[in-house]
Amino acid sequence: MVAKDARRPQQRRRTEAARKPHAGPSAWVLAVEAAVRSIPRGQTVGYATIALWAGKPGAARAVVRALHAAGDIPWWRVTRSDGTLAAPIARAQAARLAREGVAVARGRVTPRRGAG
Repeated sequence: MVAKDARRPQQRRRTEAARKPHAGPSAWVLAVEAAVRSIPRGQTVGYATIALWAGKPGAARAVVRALHAAGDIPWWRVTRSDGTLAAPIARAQAARLAREGVAVARGRVTPRRGAG
């Protein structure tokens, strides 16, 4: 029989981490969720703008990771800054945007006529 302390350090760390309760979403994820929820229906905003609104200018890639960890939010309203949709989610995102009246052509959100 192996004494508890005789385990390798890696095994001890994994066991201790497994016992810790899940802390929930981070402050960053919550800030991204709030920013995304503020986007009005029928409009889109770029990842970089969400990063700015959430308090981390220039953290567009971190927004993508936060969206993966986020709860039930309108993720489809967030696009690339040039209006293009990310290939892995483009079909689902375009369908959801169309339901909100947002026009998408060739994988890109098309501006409304008369929009400044």
